[in-house]
Amino acid sequence: MRPLTEEETKILFKKLAEYIGRSIEKLINRSDERHCFRLASKDRVYYVSESVMKAATSISRENLLSLGTCLGKFTKGGKFRLHITALDYLSQYAQYKVWVKPSAEMSFLYGNNVLKSGLARITESTPQYAGVVVYNMSDIPLGFGVAAQGTDACKDLEPTGNVVLHQADIGEYLRGMEDEIF
Repeated sequence: MRPLTEEETKILFKKLAEYIGRSIEKLINRSDERHCFRLASKDRVYYVSESVMKAATSISRENLLSLGTCLGKFTKGGKFRLHITALDYLSQYAQYKVWVKPSAEMSFLYGNNVLKSGLARITESTPQYAGVVVYNMSDIPLGFGVAAQGTDACKDLEPTGNVVLHQADIGEYLRGMEDEIF
């Protein structure tokens, strides 16, 4: 476990800002305890409280498998890819949200994009290509993606047009993508 370099932090914050905007500060300076980001094996970034991080310093790197919540990983190309394990934190501070109809819920959980016919609600003034968190009608976060259309364009879209491009969903746990997630 090591702290992120300045360049890695910049890339991580840029990715998180797509989904939660300026609420990144709320992730670090939480009311209960300060949290930080740490890089572990396989270029994985973990979100961990400082007290747990300090306690983990007594464990050798070879014996430490995981610490805190895995937010994602850096690709070989230097980009950052969010994992579904970051959904709890993204949903708390999401700027833009999309709610899907019950009939489109399973389609999204199988890894498909959200179509206009499955769209129930969308946050007002959502810009095109903004990061969105996808909820069901009971306000349970299902996953996240990128808005293929802005809010205004969705009104005139045909029923088979894409509204949200799928990035990750909670169905990944069931589809056997553990190697990619953990």
